[in-house]
Parts: sequence; C-alpha cells; structure tokens
Amino acid sequence: MTSNFEPEPPAFVFERAYNNDHQFLFDFPNKKIMPNARQIQLQRLYDIVNLSVQRDDLPRARRAWSILARCKELNWKAMWRLGITLLENDVRVMESNPHKIDFLRTMLLQLPEERERILAELVQHYILAGRYRDALDELEFYLPSFPYRDNPVLHVYAGLLCIFIAQPPESAGANEVEGSTYDNNSLSRAQTYLEHAKVLDPNNIIVSEFLHKLHSISQGPGLLSFASHHSEDETHTKGFQPSQPKRRRRKF
Repeated sequence: MTSNFEPEPPAFVFERAYNNDHQFLFDFPNKKIMPNARQIQLQRLYDIVNLSVQRDDLPRARRAWSILARCKELNWKAMWRLGITLLENDVRVMESNPHKIDFLRTMLLQLPEERERILAELVQHYILAGRYRDALDELEFYLPSFPYRDNPVLHVYAGLLCIFIAQPPESAGANEVEGSTYDNNSLSRAQTYLEHAKVLDPNNIIVSEFLHKLHSISQGPGLLSFASHHSEDETHTKGFQPSQPKRRRRKF
C-alpha cells in the first residue's frame, strides 16, 4: 500500500509576520502607518529622486520624478519646490532660467494654497535673472489683493526693488552719476511699501534700516525730499494702492 503523504511546506512561507520596519531616507508625503507594497515602492522612488538630487545626478532624478508625477497617490503640484530643483542645470549653483520662471508662473495659477510662497520664489528668480522690472510688475499686480497685501515679505521685496530701480543707470559715467538724482517717484513708492511692511512686522530690522537709508537719500544734494509724503503714505498704508502712486508737483 502506497501512501500519498506530501510534506508540509515550511511554516515561514505562510506564517511569516508582516514586517513594517522599512527604513526610508526622506519624509514621504501622504505617508501611511501601514503601507502596502505599492506605497513602499513609491517611497523608495521618492528617496531615489531626493538622493539623486543631492548627488547632482539630475538625469536619474528626472526619470524617477516622471514616474512619480504620473501616480495618482501623489499630488505632484504640491511638490513644486522639488520640481524647481529638477529644472536646475547644476544643483550646486543657485541660478534662474526661463524654464523655472515659466514653471512658477504656472504653479501660481494652479496651486492657490501655496500662492504666497510661490510668488516670493518667482520674484527671487526674476531678480536672479536680472529682470527687476518684471519682478516689481508681478508684485504690484498681486499686492493690492488678499492675501498678498498682508504679507510683509512681499512688501519688503517691492520696496527694495523700487530703491534699486530708482538708482541712476549703471551706464552713466562717474561724473554723470554724481550729478544725477534718484527717481523720486520710485523712492516714494519704496517708502510706501516699506512703511506698510513696518506696520505688518514692527520688529523687522531690515525694514527699519532701509527706511533710515531712504531718509538719508532724501536729504542728499540734488534730491527732492519726499518728507511731505508722510501724510500721503499714511493714506496709502490705510487704503493700500501702491500700483498708482501719486506724483508731487514741482514748483518752478
């Protein structure tokens, strides 16, 4: 009589306990307490993206990102800071390029909850690209509206840009620069922005120092003092409309 005895399979094949001790290098968005196999793979892929960026291996990082961006579990728009990094030519050098600016302008429209941070980042990239007037135009477009008007950092950027634009052109010679003046209208707008930032953030040392600098510039030779603008600036601070600054009439 033959027996049809079949050996039992090893117990560990069916009875191995679930092991949740997975070590990841970076904090994954939408992290679950008990991740499934797909979630673990996505977290590993997210680690590859960030680790490749730190190793300056941008081609590998972009390939991994292209996979992550197509996964429904992730909101790739919320990872816009990582997307900006992947548009770098060299992660060791902070620079701007048209692709970054276009990406940020798109994110500004598609990610409402992050608009203030994205606008600040966009202004920085305009400045890095030497597009100071575009940076100021972008700020003046958004600052009169909520919630941007309550953001002191954006007002500081606008004030500093006005001061920079008010300077005599760099192409002028040394003798011409000494005899030239700052643009009084730009200085008045800078004062308006900085005083509004001072109201929003009274302890901001940078704002106080630049307001003091503006006062020193206004007392310089050949410059029109805008001390008479104090009452006008208080009006702008209460009902803030920096995009249409008033011009003071000159007396001849």
